[in-house]
Amino acid sequence: MTFGGKKATFLLFVGDIVVFICALWLTLAARALSFAVFDKFGAQVGLYIPIFFLWLLVFYMAGLYSKRAILFKAELWGAIFRTQLLNIVLAALYFFLLPGLGITPKTTLVLYLFISLAGIFAWRLGLFPRLSKPATRSRAVLIGEGPEIDELFTEVNSNMRYQVQFIMKVSPAELFTTFGTYAAEFQRNEISMLVVDIENDSLTPILPQIYELAFVSPTYQLVNFYGMYEEVFDRVPLSLLQYDWFLNNVSTTASNFYEIGKRVIDIVGGLLMGVVMIIATPFVFLALRAEGPGPLFIRQDRWGKNGSHIMTYKFRSMRYSDPGVWMSKSVKEGDDREKPKNYVTRVGAFLRTTSLDEFPQCINVLRGELSLIGPRNDIWPLGVTLSEAIPYYRIRYIVKPGITGWAQINQQYEPGNISPQSIEETKMRLAYDFYYIKHRSFALDVVIALKTFKRMLFRVSSL
Repeated sequence: MTFGGKKATFLLFVGDIVVFICALWLTLAARALSFAVFDKFGAQVGLYIPIFFLWLLVFYMAGLYSKRAILFKAELWGAIFRTQLLNIVLAALYFFLLPGLGITPKTTLVLYLFISLAGIFAWRLGLFPRLSKPATRSRAVLIGEGPEIDELFTEVNSNMRYQVQFIMKVSPAELFTTFGTYAAEFQRNEISMLVVDIENDSLTPILPQIYELAFVSPTYQLVNFYGMYEEVFDRVPLSLLQYDWFLNNVSTTASNFYEIGKRVIDIVGGLLMGVVMIIATPFVFLALRAEGPGPLFIRQDRWGKNGSHIMTYKFRSMRYSDPGVWMSKSVKEGDDREKPKNYVTRVGAFLRTTSLDEFPQCINVLRGELSLIGPRNDIWPLGVTLSEAIPYYRIRYIVKPGITGWAQINQQYEPGNISPQSIEETKMRLAYDFYYIKHRSFALDVVIALKTFKRMLFRVSSL
């Protein structure tokens, strides 16, 4: 329903490759002051191919093939510039540190990097928006009610790059009262698509008439609201969930191939995390000790799969102990975690920024209590409070929790916060968690892993 799917991503991918190749040819032509540089181009393009693929991987990890990168042009300037700066460093390391390449490209490389950066800006911000903008937009009606209905209506109509435009929004009560009037209104407005919240009980009496419009006299394309919402926002419409949604979309088991493969990856990843932790431990200990007294590690009683208790381990990042409770039992909306001023130490801030504070959890990964990827688990008292306040909250623990997850790479919090700080933010996280549980696969885990590396290593703002 959006120009943000596989076709747009493939077009961006091919366009980036073309830009990289053309930039190399233009660089050689500029140095030779002649366009007849085909021999030199043929000799050097093979040396640059590994760089091209590395740059494409960095682009992917930086979110430059994400839906937001395709739909929102204004956010790309800084992201492209910062990502290309990293690519410059990688290209320099590739050519200057690897022996036997048979090239000394100091001037050529510097010139190439400037030309390629200009080419990427021209392609991404100039040509691609013109190629990808749909010539026509399907005229649609959104039938339903609730905050997610309003959210989808606003999002789609605020961006011309979507292939759908909502001409009107109709509540079930309005449609039920005057169905014939609205059917005529649809024809007058040349509507071609009905996006319907089929699960809404208020629509049950008139669903046969809606289906007749769509199937008996195929004037309209019928689209399920749930599917479009997930495609646009990459999360489920949480407030509209009913018990039957979980029966139809959530499974407590996955294929043996996925489970075994995921466990193997967890073991390998846990061992690598352990190596990093062992190397970092003496430096972290000395740095924390220089700031003041306190333990090197902290232990936290957290939620595990199926609501079990697990004891997790982290490098201490706080000046004071953190009870993990950011709201009272009354769960008043807007309450924030009560923290002492400057509760995070300077060393702790660095550990959190680099995610090094999480690495001792390799112990839990190797034990099989945590996965590298899955819904982020709560400290036990906080999880109890949230499960009392939010319907279906404990269902997120039907899969093994993870150190990073779909919500962590997608949800954006208020500046300075690294986790949900209110009921509403936690509901949003839950919507992402249910999306992951519904769609979990190796492909989705790879996406999460790459974007997590981007956050850890590059700290490029999410698109």
